[in-house]
Amino acid sequence: MNRNTDINPVQSADYLTIEGLVKYFGAFTALKQISLSVKKGELLCLLGPSGCGKTTLLRLIAGLEAADAGEMWVEGKDITRLPAAKRDYGIVFQSYALFPNLNVAENIAYGLNGRSSDKAARVSSLLELIGLSGIEKKYPAQLSGGQQQRVALARALATSPGLLLLDEPLSALDARVREHLRKEIRSLQQRLGITTIMVTHDQDEALTMADRIVVMNHGVIEQIGTPEEIYSHPQSRFVADFVGKSNWLPATVLGNQCLAVGGAELYALHLPPHPVGSVLELFIRPEAVRLHSVWDSVLLREPNTALADVSKIELLGGFYRVSLWVPQWNTSLIADLSRDQMAVLQLSIEQRIPVTLPHKELRVFAAGATQ
Repeated sequence: MNRNTDINPVQSADYLTIEGLVKYFGAFTALKQISLSVKKGELLCLLGPSGCGKTTLLRLIAGLEAADAGEMWVEGKDITRLPAAKRDYGIVFQSYALFPNLNVAENIAYGLNGRSSDKAARVSSLLELIGLSGIEKKYPAQLSGGQQQRVALARALATSPGLLLLDEPLSALDARVREHLRKEIRSLQQRLGITTIMVTHDQDEALTMADRIVVMNHGVIEQIGTPEEIYSHPQSRFVADFVGKSNWLPATVLGNQCLAVGGAELYALHLPPHPVGSVLELFIRPEAVRLHSVWDSVLLREPNTALADVSKIELLGGFYRVSLWVPQWNTSLIADLSRDQMAVLQLSIEQRIPVTLPHKELRVFAAGATQ
């Protein structure tokens, strides 16, 4: 089979298709049978902790590393052994990788061919696109980190590639600039309709920018889904714990939808069949924990309700995070409350307050470490 010309018609509906990629570094397996597809025009985030294999996967897609097994297609064309220079992509690195001895115009035009006037026009249009018109003659050292990253983005887009690869593009920037550039890059990607793969370890970045997220851990894919699916319906304990804040409660199965937590019974609507006595962990997001201002007769009949002691209150910008201890369940919890909720409850340290864990919000995972 001629890998550079072979067409796989089954795979051509997606822009990029990856099947069974494996990568070794000596005795270490960096990627284990990675398979996924990237839709044309979407922004896909590879999300995971350091060392999970996300950057290695990006480098294999770019042709900067060779796979030990598996295949890749772009619009049906097998590119598995195609040299990096012959792959149709632009790439932006965490370190910007601008040439310090070239000015902005020369950096952006570095990969362009043709007449000088055509290059200058292309540079000018790209600088206008990224909102930096008029800085053609400046050098990288004269630019802020955010400006340098936008210039690096313009350079990656200069040849009008079919695929844009972003390797931790915002991690070297401060929080305010990072948040601003998230919106700019996402807006630009949507306007251009360019298929984009971004590597990040920042869950907020992935949740706010991506059409779909690929969560990776130890060289394997834990879950692929939309930000909403990843956050609200995690398919593994690792995903649940890595993406967003979480509460974990040790539990023992008593029967249909019923578990023992501490000295009480809790009900979980989404409890899969497990033998009685199985040791599990209940998972619930902090914003799903419900606090009540008074203990009344209605709450006495509310399942999964107990009294909790307020141990800490933190203001985190637009919301409050409340730390609780629940003696009846022998566990600690965190609850995230809006400013309006906080104003109604009027919480204070050491206050005792009713807490409910809605049975529809509880998810169940096998007990054990997340790694």
